[in-house]
Amino acid sequence: MTTCDVAIIGAGPYGLSVAAHLRARGVNFRIFGKPMEFWLKHMPQGMRLKSEGFASSIYDPGATFTLEAYCREHRLPYAPIGSPVPIEAFSSYGLEFQKKFVPELECHSVLQVRRLSAGFEIVLSGGETLTARRVVVAVGLTYYDYLPPELAGLPSDLVTHSSRHSSLDHFKGEEVVVVGAGASALDLAALLHQAGVLVRLVARKPSISFHDRGRVPRPLLEQLRNPTTGIGPGWRSFFYTRTPLLFRQMPEPLRLKIVRQHLGPAPAWFVKDQVVGKVPFNLGVTITHAEEQDKKVSLRLTDADGLHQTLLADHVIAATGYKVDVDRLSFLDPDILRAICRVDRAPALSSHFESSVQGLYFVGISAANTFGPLLRFAVGSKFTAERLSTHLARASRAMRREVHAPEAQMLADQNI
Repeated sequence: MTTCDVAIIGAGPYGLSVAAHLRARGVNFRIFGKPMEFWLKHMPQGMRLKSEGFASSIYDPGATFTLEAYCREHRLPYAPIGSPVPIEAFSSYGLEFQKKFVPELECHSVLQVRRLSAGFEIVLSGGETLTARRVVVAVGLTYYDYLPPELAGLPSDLVTHSSRHSSLDHFKGEEVVVVGAGASALDLAALLHQAGVLVRLVARKPSISFHDRGRVPRPLLEQLRNPTTGIGPGWRSFFYTRTPLLFRQMPEPLRLKIVRQHLGPAPAWFVKDQVVGKVPFNLGVTITHAEEQDKKVSLRLTDADGLHQTLLADHVIAATGYKVDVDRLSFLDPDILRAICRVDRAPALSSHFESSVQGLYFVGISAANTFGPLLRFAVGSKFTAERLSTHLARASRAMRREVHAPEAQMLADQNI
């Protein structure tokens, strides 16, 4: 059984950024997971990022290998604002980042994490068991996909979450209903339409609010009214991106409200022309019943006036987002799960991302209820990696001093 100071679970933007910073600081760590797996296998091919180019980097300690640098090196189109980033370019960038800055990545899944008297025991899919003094959970959205109760009981060949689809070609010629009003829903509707699928959008919202296209350069007055940030324009976004530690000090009900409501479902500007007038919308309706009928899905829709409408589809894709719930992290031992204090269903964290289980840390969307909306976006990995790596490096040095202190004392005693 081998031992390391830090084990990182997950190899997306947050896991890779933290690992790159720990490597630069000389911290003994191991990292597990397939690089950029969520982006490669759980996002539809042809999708483009909602985040602007300048806010879509993964962070090495010197911020030298940005998305802009990668695109320049590979002669790919890039603009900091106003030019959407294809998912394929972002995924390839992430893979190259991993090779450059985290070459020690181990493509194993973590099957179980158990508590020990000092640290954790980790069981890997390859059969190895190791111990780690500290564990960083950086799994991103992978475990948190949300299906509404009305759809959750139907078989997976009829209803799936949007994260289950990388390729959409197998839906060609079928009738598909996409549920949702956010970026994922509209992106899927556009891509399905382009693939020759008979697609329809169903949403509770009475209208779809598309984001405006970012402009460069922006007039000074507009910049003062709505400053540009990595999560979107506006002074609220400016506050949330610049002061995550101050956000943590806000009353819990207010924090939860902000994380839930700030930057709600809204597709990007570039998808508007691909769906408006091309994809039928059923807006302002709620799915009040869903059932299997002749190997299809029957949806009963109810509007605000109580009027009903029934839709029949070959398949329903729920682009209904993600809800953090640590109980869904199946690799964590029940003893650990019981000991984690919660903010809603997310872990309550210290100012250094540590949970109530000593030595267990959470980053990314799992940390959003503590640090704010910034942690819902890749751009939040910069703050996270810098702060967490500083803390873990300090803890690692302190541990080494404790280990070597008895040896030093013994040598001093021998020299007396």
